[in-house]
Amino acid sequence: MAAAAELSLLEKSLGLSKGNKYSAQGERQIPVLQTNNGPSLTGLTTIAAHLVKQANKEYLLGSTAEEKAIVQQWLEYRVTQVDGHSSKNDIRTLLKDLNSYLEDKVYLTGYNFTLADILLYYGLHRFIVDLTVQEKEKYLNVSRWFCHIQHYPGIRQHLSSVVFIKNRLYTNSH
Repeated sequence: MAAAAELSLLEKSLGLSKGNKYSAQGERQIPVLQTNNGPSLTGLTTIAAHLVKQANKEYLLGSTAEEKAIVQQWLEYRVTQVDGHSSKNDIRTLLKDLNSYLEDKVYLTGYNFTLADILLYYGLHRFIVDLTVQEKEKYLNVSRWFCHIQHYPGIRQHLSSVVFIKNRLYTNSH
């Protein structure tokens, strides 16, 4: 999914109805937002943080200094590790690492839903939708997290719903 499409989804999920206009620059199609009263903003996470502030939902950027740093870490991870990686091996490694990280967490920051969860969900959707039942079971913590985020009010919107089976079918998937 193109970054501009993700930003439009984010706008709607935040309750913003301004319908900002996005363009893309360069070979990597970096999103650009022309603001009404100032310079243009460049980059997925920069624009996303701006939209969160515009919607007065700063809590999505983290509540404590530590949580804010974790949100920034995962936003950076999204741009540097998820975007542009599409080989099966890259995705397997990414899912394996994320699965370990989420072992004792509900959300990426622990127990609070943040912008990091939203953008990582949007970034991973194209990969998760193609996983087999066995692969979803192999990455059980990622599957649990992903399923939880896709059911969060207003997040999934027009993206296809990914089906997860609650009863394990394969006994040796780990």
